[in-house]
Amino acid sequence: MTLYQPFLDYAIAYLQSRLELMPYPIPEGFEYKSAIMGKGKNQEEVVTTSHGFCTAKLRQIRAAHVQGGQSLQVLNFVIFPQCNYDLPFFGADLVTLPGGHLIALDMQPLFRDDPDYQAKYTAPILPIFEAYQQHLPWGGDFPEEARPFFSKAFLWTRPKETTAVETHVFEAFKDYLKAYLNFVEQAEAVMDPQALAAIKQAQLRYLQYRAEKDPARGMFRRFYGEEWTEEYIHGFLFHLDSFN
Repeated sequence: MTLYQPFLDYAIAYLQSRLELMPYPIPEGFEYKSAIMGKGKNQEEVVTTSHGFCTAKLRQIRAAHVQGGQSLQVLNFVIFPQCNYDLPFFGADLVTLPGGHLIALDMQPLFRDDPDYQAKYTAPILPIFEAYQQHLPWGGDFPEEARPFFSKAFLWTRPKETTAVETHVFEAFKDYLKAYLNFVEQAEAVMDPQALAAIKQAQLRYLQYRAEKDPARGMFRRFYGEEWTEEYIHGFLFHLDSFN
């Protein structure tokens, strides 16, 4: 059992308990990929598995799970809503590297600076964010260009202990996911053409930014090569072809 497998197992089971999940197509060659890193006694197999689902309101629910021994564990779990809903994105980046743990958890807003949008989707989850602050303090600076894509309830932390990941981070992940599915349940389709165009533009901006700046790009290139990496990022992780 690897560090983030319980997170992935929980997320899939919880989603299945609340939503009518349908499979999201995973292109051939992306469902499972492995490589060997290191040399001699330090050799370790790195395995990347992909998981994809969709629902009537959610265009893509997808996970990339990287397992490469104790010093390399990554779970990137993102939910993209359909373009006729103003829902935020659900984003969880759970990363363990030789230098430590990096945790980013948020409901990433379409319209970060819109007070009405904040009141609808950020204010209700601020109490969850604040409840974990004492255990999961702010992780320090992150890129200025990324700020428009994160809410005021952005949980960004660097836990020193693995036990904090297994307990506080896991509980925060559950609470954020539950709150997100509550939003999904209540969401009503947007009909206004101007609002629909704004939603589509905001989603596209997010997708293009994430694909261009994906921090996993270097890691994937090192393990699996440039061609596979770019196809994986653009053909599955941030998949514009499914965008309508």
